[in-house]
Amino acid sequence: MNDDESAAQQLAALKLEHRALDEQIATLVEEGVTDQLELARLKKRKLRLKDEIERIRDRSVPDIIA
Repeated sequence: MNDDESAAQQLAALKLEHRALDEQIATLVEEGVTDQLELARLKKRKLRLKDEIERIRDRSVPDIIA
């Protein structure tokens, strides 16, 4: 397995987790959950995942010097 395949697999796993967190957050909001601390933790985790996804994407795109 090369680095591109490894990065693609990691990216797919992160996207899946990000999507699951998005659904979990939406469900909690719909139910009117009053545990704002848990909701905030989930949102922070989702943002961290998004940042990691972007870092992986940035590494896979070569720098182009104009």
